[in-house]
Amino acid sequence: MGQSPAASIDTAQVINVRRAIPLLALTLALLPGADIRADEGGVSFWLPGQYASFAATPGQPGWSLPITLYYYNGNASASKTFSRGDALNVGLDSQGPLFMLSPTWVPDQTLFGGQLSLSLTFGYGWNSTQANLSLLPSSASLNRGDTDAGGTDLYPLASLAWSSGVNNWMVYVTGDLPVGSYSSTRLSNIGIGHTAVDIGGAYTYLNTNSGFEASATLGVTYNGMNSSTNYQNGVDSHLDWDLSRLLPANWQVGVAGYVYYQLTGDSGSGDHVGSFKSRVASIGPEVGCTFTVGGQ
Repeated sequence: MGQSPAASIDTAQVINVRRAIPLLALTLALLPGADIRADEGGVSFWLPGQYASFAATPGQPGWSLPITLYYYNGNASASKTFSRGDALNVGLDSQGPLFMLSPTWVPDQTLFGGQLSLSLTFGYGWNSTQANLSLLPSSASLNRGDTDAGGTDLYPLASLAWSSGVNNWMVYVTGDLPVGSYSSTRLSNIGIGHTAVDIGGAYTYLNTNSGFEASATLGVTYNGMNSSTNYQNGVDSHLDWDLSRLLPANWQVGVAGYVYYQLTGDSGSGDHVGSFKSRVASIGPEVGCTFTVGGQ
């Protein structure tokens, strides 16, 4: 096979940048009418789409600092009912940015022939939420709204990755330590108010000669009980994927998406909206660029 311009891209450089600078991914919802009342307040532990390109490629030994900037803006009509905190809410509008840091350590030694990676994600965020109608335990409020700013929960992650030619495999375990800003009396929160454990794996096909890359990450989340509201999310499943092409001048273009499907319904004495199941899918363009800052 003849060498393409993408063959000049250094594999180690691509993998390092994946760890340090998240790719810009724009997503377009395919199922805007799907019922998303499940997962308490419509908020899941797993951030759909967080794994895209190079998901299973082993990291380079040493320390790195991935940085994620995330902004959310969503709303639901008055026909949708959400249980959020101590209130039953009709119609929600929520928005807010998050700034996340993920100090990551990759040791020189291998484990079971694979490359170990350990990280802890934390950050700071702001959230503003309004409800058309909020039914509290002893009262009702029209056009209720509030804001919250503070630290996020802690998200530890351990992964083990293997590479053989163009094929890469990875398994991981992550979870949620609910130490972030949260109160069941607010509509707006930064933390999710409960523990969670998520396990899964990923595969990446990376051919630097042809410039073709494809990744898929599949996982399952078990959610703990929110002791403040006695609400427990069901078991969630998620698939993040992408197809991309490495271009000259360290550019990358492709398409990315995800499928999020709740396997079991929500439960607990605080679940006042029924045993619903979340389901949503998304697809959109992906653009990446590798560049140098301070010699790195």
